[in-house]
Amino acid sequence: MSQPIETDLVIVGAGMVGLTLAALLAESGLKIRILESRNVDPQQALAWELSQRATGYDSRVSALTVASQQVLRVAGVWDQIQQMRLMPYRAMDVWDGEGTGQIRFDCTELHEPCLGHIVENRVTQSALSQQVAGQKNVEFSTGVEITELSEADAESRRLLTLNNGEQLQVRCVVAADGALSNTRRLAGIGMWEWDYGHHAIVTTITTEQSNKATCWQRFTDDGPLAFLPLPEDNLSSIVWSTSPDHAKALMGLDDAAFCQAVEQAFESRLGKVLHTDQRFVFPLRQRHARQYVKPGFAAIGDAAHTIHPLAGQGVNLGLMDAAALAETLLDGLEKGVQWNAEFHLRRFQRARQSENLQMAATMEGFKQLFNSTEPLARLLRNSGMSLMNSLSPVKNHLVQQAMGLSGNVPRLARRPIRD
Repeated sequence: MSQPIETDLVIVGAGMVGLTLAALLAESGLKIRILESRNVDPQQALAWELSQRATGYDSRVSALTVASQQVLRVAGVWDQIQQMRLMPYRAMDVWDGEGTGQIRFDCTELHEPCLGHIVENRVTQSALSQQVAGQKNVEFSTGVEITELSEADAESRRLLTLNNGEQLQVRCVVAADGALSNTRRLAGIGMWEWDYGHHAIVTTITTEQSNKATCWQRFTDDGPLAFLPLPEDNLSSIVWSTSPDHAKALMGLDDAAFCQAVEQAFESRLGKVLHTDQRFVFPLRQRHARQYVKPGFAAIGDAAHTIHPLAGQGVNLGLMDAAALAETLLDGLEKGVQWNAEFHLRRFQRARQSENLQMAATMEGFKQLFNSTEPLARLLRNSGMSLMNSLSPVKNHLVQQAMGLSGNVPRLARRPIRD
């Protein structure tokens, strides 16, 4: 067998979070290799996105916060994303479908141009792929998977064996290969995991009325239905989280009946639902890694945690992970410490694990509160929403935290102070 190839950093998974980490480290001097199990050509990412655009919108979109926008700007891709396709949203309307509680967030109250941007996942993905593919210190290996991952040696290095027989001697391995991360499993990191009891249906719909550049969310006893505005005035991306039986029934409807069901569940807030694209459904599970780091190893994004999509924070949390890990590695390089050692990587874990657990607990609390049919719970949530809506300082503080304009956010995610 030939000698293992030495490299500094291996990122397993060429999704949005893994590619963001690579882009943030592009000028670090580290020798980086990205491993991706899919057969993709990063050099053709933008051409691929343009070809897909003719078929319509991606069924998977993300509500990117101001903090995520800043991370992507530092990564060198935000301008490219703006030139492709995105939708700034200026307001959020949330209401209890089984009561009277309602709350509205509006960018004008914060003196901001918008609250965030709705961006198709494939747009972000292709912009990042193109950016990273042009970096001299980054090498892509596609169509490959890790079959073996050694324990760390005295210098926290690990030996990777790939399914093509190649071996890599790596100073640090980053798992960014999704919720079912094989890399995390090979590293021996366990998960806390439970089923939300929800399936999510995603698709793009056409409505009679304008989406009003607003994110809408109606809570029902079965789960939340979210409308996310797209650049075309009458188009919205929807995420309908509901019970598995209800999701199965909805997926079994023809398009006309599904449109009617969506319209009824949404209380016709945007008039008639005129058309639906192809629907996709997937089960929702909450997962959280028992630890994020080991010697020469770190897990980020969905490989470290997944949460309910009701607040649209999944990708944003992953991008904050990428920013925090990049900061940790860059600080270690600058100070000349052993940047791949567990004691140093724990800085990243301390920065992100509590934040992610807090968000997971918040989402679980929302889900339980709105799932309850008890009269007292219904009274509390409706009166609470109405009270918050009337207390502008409290409401605005919460939305600023959600946007990443305040609170504990990574340095690379902080917007420069405006004059």
